[in-house]
Amino acid sequence: MLLQDKVAVITGGTAGLGLGIAEAYLREGGKVVLMGRRAEKGEKVVAELGVGDRAVFRQGDVMEKDQIEATIDFAVEHFGRIDIMVNNAGGTGVTAPVVDVTDEDWDLNMKWNLYSTFYGTRRALRYMIPQQCGRIINMSSVEGKHGKAVLSGYVTAKHAVNGLTKVAAKEVGTQGITVNALCPGLVITEIVQENGPSTAAAMGMTFEGMVDLFSSESAIKRPITVEEVSAMAVLLASDAGAGITGAMLSIDGGTAAY
Repeated sequence: MLLQDKVAVITGGTAGLGLGIAEAYLREGGKVVLMGRRAEKGEKVVAELGVGDRAVFRQGDVMEKDQIEATIDFAVEHFGRIDIMVNNAGGTGVTAPVVDVTDEDWDLNMKWNLYSTFYGTRRALRYMIPQQCGRIINMSSVEGKHGKAVLSGYVTAKHAVNGLTKVAAKEVGTQGITVNALCPGLVITEIVQENGPSTAAAMGMTFEGMVDLFSSESAIKRPITVEEVSAMAVLLASDAGAGITGAMLSIDGGTAAY
């Protein structure tokens, strides 16, 4: 029970990595507020978790600042505090060479991946600083450490997420708050299965070919699992992670060089 009675807000919490992290936190005794866009799906996920009032769904779109802030406020009103903020929601959006990226495509990637992380971090800190404790975990990517063709918006946003993580960690390090980023390699989640074929096509290959390529770039020659990412999210959220802050933690099977 590493997270007994700790309260976490997880954006994009009804599927993929967000749901995997929520399940891991609940196993460790935590309480979670899952933010997602689809109410029917969110309520179904909460019911399936079967943990009673320790898991609550809150509908919202992370590309809307007011909805992120309202979700964090709701967590504090409902559970009395917020201990862990997981800025998980994001994705590759539209993929294309730089010369073909539209203003709308660029804005989508920034809002989905970067702005949402900034708004979630800022609001959570306004509660954590008076508490003098807290954990912020930002979902970055292996692509936040190097580049990949046709992913300019996503890669740029994840590099910026890493920069935001470093700055915030420096600002609140003496106040019992840690701020870290997780940098997973390829994880075959629902959203990857949905959007992966179009990304692969933009790269001139099949989805299976893209999976093989990403796997070949790692030392372990396979995709990363949700459970492997969730285990690191538990460590960072627990007391055992108190000495880790401002870190871009690779969970990529040895893909990134640093």
